[in-house]
Amino acid sequence: MKAVQLQAFGNPADVVKLTDVPDVGAPGPNEVVIATDASPINGTDFSIIGGRYGYLPPLPSILGVEGIGRVAAVGRDVKHLKEGDRALIPVLHPAWAERIKTDAPWLRPLPNGDVQQLSMLGINPATAYLLLTDIVPLKSGDWVMQNGANSAVGRAVIVIARSLGLKTVNVVRREELVEEIKALGGDVVLVEGPELPKRVAATTGKAKIGFALDMVGDTATANLMNAAAPDATIVVYAASSQKPLVGSALQLVFNNQSIRGFWLVTWFKTAKPDKIVAMYDHLASMVASGAISAPVAATYRFDKVSEGLALAARRGGKVILTP
Repeated sequence: MKAVQLQAFGNPADVVKLTDVPDVGAPGPNEVVIATDASPINGTDFSIIGGRYGYLPPLPSILGVEGIGRVAAVGRDVKHLKEGDRALIPVLHPAWAERIKTDAPWLRPLPNGDVQQLSMLGINPATAYLLLTDIVPLKSGDWVMQNGANSAVGRAVIVIARSLGLKTVNVVRREELVEEIKALGGDVVLVEGPELPKRVAATTGKAKIGFALDMVGDTATANLMNAAAPDATIVVYAASSQKPLVGSALQLVFNNQSIRGFWLVTWFKTAKPDKIVAMYDHLASMVASGAISAPVAATYRFDKVSEGLALAARRGGKVILTP
């Protein structure tokens, strides 16, 4: 079968190739075979290709960290899926192949909906959901602040927060994004820059912001800390600037703030199957209804993966790969 394979760590144009690999074969008793429909190119894929992710596969390795497909075959003991069901490809299971085989017991049939949007369900909406529900207790009316609000995670945070009765302060880097993020449901949308903490205080009526989400790093982290209240928690879940975070040690000490990290992969290591099922059931309906969505820039077949990677590297919307 055809698969997109990483042959060495380095420049995507040099190390990512479409190749023939052995077929996955028939499923074992507790396994299913899924024929891939679509898989997005994520920042995680670039981090793996460049050799700088928290998990690096042995080489050569099939790429892709999430996706969606149709169940093509099921093992004799499988009860949670049947042939023809549409299902997720589990997070970090190599997805850029015509077929994959998995024994993930938490997979369930997905509702009807846009295949491209559902292919992006696995990582970003799940990250947004867990950031808001699994780290600190939040109640209706609380404020959450985030930078990178235009990202796929940031967009999902806005929608999920609103469904939970939370209010959001959303920081973007370009003025032209302000109205778009407001239209998604962002309560306050501001452009990153000088005096950001003062602008946050002015637009929220000096609301207490006890929880903030950082996907940028660098000085953007300091802006979140300065806008957040004493005792606030700042969660770092990405570093799009690719620079070390900047913040005040004295502020952490005297304001009793805390900074911690979050990685979806770590959560999966201890999460019980019923909890994973409940999360994805909740999120799948939101994606299928269109409530959670991310802009798609283009779709490329596997044999055009080089063009897809080049476009995805320039950003401005997700690129989806199909067999």
